Amino acid sequence: MRIVTALAAALVFVPLRLVPTAQAPGADRYWPQWRGPAANGISRTANPPAEWGEKKNIRWKVEIPGRGSSSPIVWGDRVFILTAIPASASLPDSHRPLGGVSPRGAHRYVVMALDRRDGRVVWERTAREEAPHEASHQDNGTWASSSALTDGELVIAPFESRGIYAYDMNGTLVWEKDLGDKSMRNEFGEGSTPVLYKNTLVVVWDHTKGSFITALDKRTGRELWRASREEIDTWATPLVLEVNGRPQVIVPGMRRIRGYDLANGAVIWEGDGLTMNPIPSPVHADGLVFLMSGFQGNDLKAIRIADARGNIDGSIAIAWTLDRDTPYVPSPVAGTIIALGGEIGQGAQRILEKSRLDHDGRIARDVAPELPDRERASPGGQERCVDRPGRRARHHDGAFGEGAVLEQSLEHAHLKRPPRASAGEHQPPPPPHPPFS
Repeated sequence: MRIVTALAAALVFVPLRLVPTAQAPGADRYWPQWRGPAANGISRTANPPAEWGEKKNIRWKVEIPGRGSSSPIVWGDRVFILTAIPASASLPDSHRPLGGVSPRGAHRYVVMALDRRDGRVVWERTAREEAPHEASHQDNGTWASSSALTDGELVIAPFESRGIYAYDMNGTLVWEKDLGDKSMRNEFGEGSTPVLYKNTLVVVWDHTKGSFITALDKRTGRELWRASREEIDTWATPLVLEVNGRPQVIVPGMRRIRGYDLANGAVIWEGDGLTMNPIPSPVHADGLVFLMSGFQGNDLKAIRIADARGNIDGSIAIAWTLDRDTPYVPSPVAGTIIALGGEIGQGAQRILEKSRLDHDGRIARDVAPELPDRERASPGGQERCVDRPGRRARHHDGAFGEGAVLEQSLEHAHLKRPPRASAGEHQPPPPPHPPFS
């Protein structure tokens, strides 16, 4: 598999409104972190093309050595991306899946800064070189699955068990932090991205041997607080929101969903958890927080965040729930609508009208259900559209109007709906692809 970067988009036009979370000045013009400037998959300044191909609407494309499922981020005239490169492999061989190969061999964990105008490598830094301590998914896993993040002052490069690194915008190392080695269930691989809020970096460290959440000083890497979590593997990126002037960190989990006080790690509220393997990152729109997962079951919770205090189970803080067709891997887009990326067993991309979310959250329309893509990528959006990546790009004209399918690939997998797990069942077979936040 070759990993390259390119500029492309597939669009579904719908109106969007959102109150963004706090961010660095200028962040709304760029894509500074996983899920964009407001952590909801939306850019209000983007104007991507509605169709593309090898010779159409592609400004540049470069080959990235190694393997990485991290998302590129953008600030100013720079694009930053993380990759893990086998130390002794040639460039073509560096793309081969090695998650199930033993011995694994040494890898270089690399941060790359590219020129946004032409793809030229501006600087490249090797954060660490060593062998991974455990395997990743044998076909799709990488050891660079977390995404970089920046506020225009520092670039944070999280390689999880291989360390977290902070560079200035010119590539000078400012600090590094080693939180130890994760022990992932079935060794499916890591891939949780931290969240940066002003001068606080929040890291969720969920695995099978002592999970915790911690806050680090962005400027120095110093640990500010740490709170234990009775959870196993999660891959979702936490969401930070200011609620009544008080920032809180919202974190999914299989056992409990929680809101933590950003200042000290105290639990502000908590509720019943999601399914196993929580991977989609939570999003927020118009006073509601949406948390969801979809492995061996389906669970979406819409939380009235202003009413969330203490144990919210059975309280008015839970606006509504959904127990069907929730995504396993893709994170949603939230604004005037929620767009849920299709997943195994849910071939269609689900669109929920925001005007109905406060009432019962019922599904307004299935978009292109006739094309059951096996899809892992999260949808994105701009001011009036939702961008759906996948094996086939889709362009739907108007707000839920008729649309044309843009054929970007002629192959798509024949999928079978997996059996649903019974209540309380928490030992599913290995998933067919690795989790990426």
